[in-house]
Formats: sequence, structure tokens, C-alpha cells
Amino acid sequence: FIQIPTTLLSQVDASVGGKTGVNNRFGKNLIGAFYQPKAVYIDIDFLDTLPKREFSAGVAEIIKMAVMFDADYFEFLEDADLSDKETLKRVIGRSIELKAWVVNQDEKEAGIRAVLNYGHTFAHVIENETEYKKYLHGEAVAIGIVMANRLAHKLGLMGVEQMERVKSLLIKHSLPIEYNIEDIDAFYDKFFLDKKSANSKIKFILPEGIGSFEVRDDIDEDIVKSILI
Repeated sequence: FIQIPTTLLSQVDASVGGKTGVNNRFGKNLIGAFYQPKAVYIDIDFLDTLPKREFSAGVAEIIKMAVMFDADYFEFLEDADLSDKETLKRVIGRSIELKAWVVNQDEKEAGIRAVLNYGHTFAHVIENETEYKKYLHGEAVAIGIVMANRLAHKLGLMGVEQMERVKSLLIKHSLPIEYNIEDIDAFYDKFFLDKKSANSKIKFILPEGIGSFEVRDDIDEDIVKSILI
């Protein structure tokens, strides 16, 4: 099994780590296995034919890695021109290094690998509500990142300036940052379909500033619902 990813999202994230999964009517990636590829070959020339929207969706996963693990990398991304191939190579390389570092510590998501789901707890609900038709995965993740940041701010983990920096970088890459929640109670209930939820507790991956993180499963329902606007 050899991976030859042809989208930016798969090059920086999905192709590395051995996670294979399928969706069912209850949610995303709820059925699957871990099967490591023998090799991953990445050629950025594939990206020359990638639609802009698909490219941007991949950038969301790049931003995710930077916010969670590397403040200097995030600062680099703020000024980086990803249309420059050498810069793009550097960005893809750094994203893979970070993902591989995490996976090497926790192949089967028993601990730190769950941090790679920053923004995804919210994103999976958004994808479910829109039947996987309105948003690309990376677009839903971008909105989920904004929601996670809002919750982090509510809990005193992230300042307004840091929230705005992340939001500005998402906007720079034409990613959506807002989602209209029609029924907050129904949205909240769908959190329990997430693969990270267990024992009636929802696990939230939250930024602690930029470059660090906190994993919480003890956040009061009312606090979570207060940021679902």
C-alpha cells in the first residue's frame, strides 16, 4: 500500500498516519482501521490542476497544525505566499513533520493524536447537518476552528488578538468562517456522534494561545451552547 496524494489536504494530512475510514448515516469516520502505507510520495505538480477551493481546503489543515503545535510556523504562514512552489514545498514538508511527530507518539489516537482533531468536533457536525454537500472537509474545519477558538476564549485560553490572527489567516485563503446554526440543541446533541466522545463526555481540542493546546472533556453544556451562535 503506497500513498500518492493528489490534493493539498491529502498531502499535508490524510495520506500520513495510516487512518482509513468510511462514513455512515450517523457520522464521519466512525468505521475504519489503522493501516500504515509503505511509503507516501508527494509531487506538488499535481496541485497545478487542483481547483482553488480544493487548495484552500487543504490550507485549513495546515493552519490547524500550526495553531496546535508551532507558533513560529504559524507566524511564517501569515506572510507566506503559497503560490510560490518553493514556499509551498516548505509548508507541506513542515506540516508532514508535525503530523509524523504526533503519529509516531500515538498511532491509534489514544492520546496526543486526538489533538489533530482541532476544529473537527464542530466541523463534523456541520458536515453532518449539511449532508456532506455544502462544504468541503477543509472548509468545515475552518469554521470549526473559529468555533473552537471562541470556546477557548470563553474559557480564558485564547486572547482576542490571537483569535483574530487565526481568523485573518483563514480569510486570507478564502476559507469560510461562519455557519448559521438553526437549532443549537440539535447541533449540541450531534457532538455525541463524534468518535472522540465517550462515557457521555464530549472531548474538545482547544488552542491555548497559538502553538499550544488543551484537551477538555469537562466543559459545561451551557458554556458550549453560549458560543454556538
